[in-house]
Amino acid sequence: MGYNQSMLELLKNIWAVYLDTAFWLLLGLLAAGLVKALIPADAMQRWLGGRGIGAIGRAALFGAPLPLCSCGVLPAALSLRRNGASREATVSFLISTPETSIDSVSVTYALMGPVMAVYRPIAALVSAVLTGLLTLLAGKDDKLPSQAEPVASCCEEGATEPATSSCCGGEVATKPRGRIMEVLHYAGAELLDDISHWLFVGILVAGIIATVIPDGWLAQWGQGLGAMLIMVLVGVPMYICAVASTPIAAGLILSGVSPGTVLVFMLVGPATNIAGLMLIRKELGNWATALYLTGLSVISILMGLLLDALIAQGHFSVTVALGAGAHLLPYGLSLAGGILLLLLAVPMVRRRLFPFLG
Repeated sequence: MGYNQSMLELLKNIWAVYLDTAFWLLLGLLAAGLVKALIPADAMQRWLGGRGIGAIGRAALFGAPLPLCSCGVLPAALSLRRNGASREATVSFLISTPETSIDSVSVTYALMGPVMAVYRPIAALVSAVLTGLLTLLAGKDDKLPSQAEPVASCCEEGATEPATSSCCGGEVATKPRGRIMEVLHYAGAELLDDISHWLFVGILVAGIIATVIPDGWLAQWGQGLGAMLIMVLVGVPMYICAVASTPIAAGLILSGVSPGTVLVFMLVGPATNIAGLMLIRKELGNWATALYLTGLSVISILMGLLLDALIAQGHFSVTVALGAGAHLLPYGLSLAGGILLLLLAVPMVRRRLFPFLG
């Protein structure tokens, strides 16, 4: 009986996290589709050329809303690098792009409220710009990109990775269609397919945390410099996108981990993984990669400490809405969003019910 009750509680918590997430994720996906359709790929290369603080800032601002994860940002960043972007601008783009996006901000608002939804992208921009500036310490950029050098991409023939839209930075060829259909196709099919598996894992983990860890149990280890260093060690080798990290972070806060400690995980996790770091090392060199990791880790911790200090002084408060979606939206709207997202997330069902999405 106890086992059955535990399983029912687990399923209830997973369902609650899913409902809290679904509607806002749909809005975020739609916004990401608009960004993809309205910003030409060649505009990136024009805006991110040059060196110094200007290029670094433009790279951070340009990358922040883009719906690319830590795998997907690599071919896009390397294409920029080989078409004129400086090393420091490339680093800035590599950090800001996977750390935050329009869809992740909407899910952050749904699960953790307006403070985290605003502070998270600000922290991402700060970490991207400051780490880009730190990369200048690597010295002269001797390995300037060649305009004629092609960028290896998972979209190319013979590639070892599947050609998904966010992996390829939008390089996947699609049939000509109207602008609205392009937005809907990218949001409801390509991008959703790319993040759905990791989003499911994130929701599952959040449900498990909410079920098995008593409220406040992690509070004794969940704040301060030591806890943030642990988050860095956990986050660096992981592959997790910004959207999928959000429900996990909400579950950790609910279990007693401080918002600042959780922020470190949400910044470091999406911006790093082992495979990505190996490619960055090959393209930018050992010294620049070391500065990349050091700057990202230190600045993420500083932003986390600042957030906890502001909360402790009463300037901000973070309230997790895990399982409390009815306070944000009517239950019927949350349920409708959950059903629609589920139908879209299963390709076989989506192709049958929404053939225009592809």
